[in-house]
Amino acid sequence: MSPRSTNPGGASPLRRRALIGAAVLAVLVALAGLTAYLTRDGRTSAKVPAPQASPASPSSPTAPASASPPGGSHNALPVPPSTYDPIAFGKAAAAALWSYDTRVSSQPEWLAALHTWLTGESRYADPASVDALVPSLVLWERMADHGQYATATVNEAHFPDSFTRALQADPGAITTAYVYAVTVSGKQSIAWNDAPAGGAEARTVTLAVQCRPSRPCALAGVLPAVAP
Repeated sequence: MSPRSTNPGGASPLRRRALIGAAVLAVLVALAGLTAYLTRDGRTSAKVPAPQASPASPSSPTAPASASPPGGSHNALPVPPSTYDPIAFGKAAAAALWSYDTRVSSQPEWLAALHTWLTGESRYADPASVDALVPSLVLWERMADHGQYATATVNEAHFPDSFTRALQADPGAITTAYVYAVTVSGKQSIAWNDAPAGGAEARTVTLAVQCRPSRPCALAGVLPAVAP
């Protein structure tokens, strides 16, 4: 795995992870109806109903989300979506984090692209947790010799059970950081130039996603443990 990146302001990765953890704890006592609360056009609702399925919701009858950068294009870098829906953003972010393509970019270029998904609020952004999911520079170069790449398919995303059970207790708790926990499951498929039908493995991750009402969602970081 790649080295942890330097954090601004002298904050250690451990301290930053603790801040994100504290924000997610606040999530656990926040509002359950966030999809209705943070609509796609950024408007807030005075009355917040129970969560409802949206086109990006895991309960909708739509095809799984996926991220499969095409080979041969140096523009095939992961680009964050513009959405106010934490579930939709979490699915896209997981697909991006489980993907890579040594054929179209260098490891620093891929990391830089993933960092554009992070929130601009340094207090909550944890780039080291993102870097840890990307192959190291040395390993990337070795994989590039064989044209190795990975594609991802997201099958489902949801708020953790603890999240949905506790959110109703304090609707105002979320308004400090607007950081939500989103657990995403899917699979990562790895292939090479000479073996396009490589293997696949199941993947599950819990992401911290920041969705302030005034701007589209951004990634805060990757939690060290999966919340079911």
